[in-house]
Amino acid sequence: MTHELPKLPYATDDLKNVISSQTFDFHYGKHHQAYVNNLNNLIVGTPFENATLETIIKESDGGIFNNGAQVWNHTFYFESFSPNPKTAPTGRLLRLIESDYGTLSEFKEKFNKAALTLFGSGWAWLSLNNQGHLEISQESNAGNPLRKGLKPMLTCDVWEHAYYLDYQNRRADYLQKFWEILDWKVIEERLG
Repeated sequence: MTHELPKLPYATDDLKNVISSQTFDFHYGKHHQAYVNNLNNLIVGTPFENATLETIIKESDGGIFNNGAQVWNHTFYFESFSPNPKTAPTGRLLRLIESDYGTLSEFKEKFNKAALTLFGSGWAWLSLNNQGHLEISQESNAGNPLRKGLKPMLTCDVWEHAYYLDYQNRRADYLQKFWEILDWKVIEERLG
């Protein structure tokens, strides 16, 4: 199976108030594409040659895992945005957030703290666990909650290439702007 860089559901300048076209050119056009290319080269002749990204994440290690997870993580991240997002969750997702975190504002504070305090490169995640509760987690490097049996709901990329051109070392500023383009409709659809 040949993996491909997925098409974005918006133009790269549609989110320019939060993520510049220059960042998209590097983050999506170069970094994301490099993970796709590396994965396609690495899986040739291995048991993962025809595997889905989910299987690669759950069962592989080393370079195949790192590149496969980064393809999946980046796709999941980029697909969470919209130039005209639903700005707040409703229904079941809002009830889960309120049950597990109090208010949407308290949830955002806890999520931002996880993203801010992750040392080095990685991802902050919101996932649904097997007991039907939401969990915020930090994953270093290419880490993905699928490996722990969780259902990812949303993620924030805190590798420097995600924000450095626009925000330099101001990760907190990037996180505040992240919420402006996050489309809660997409997150609700993931919950099912």
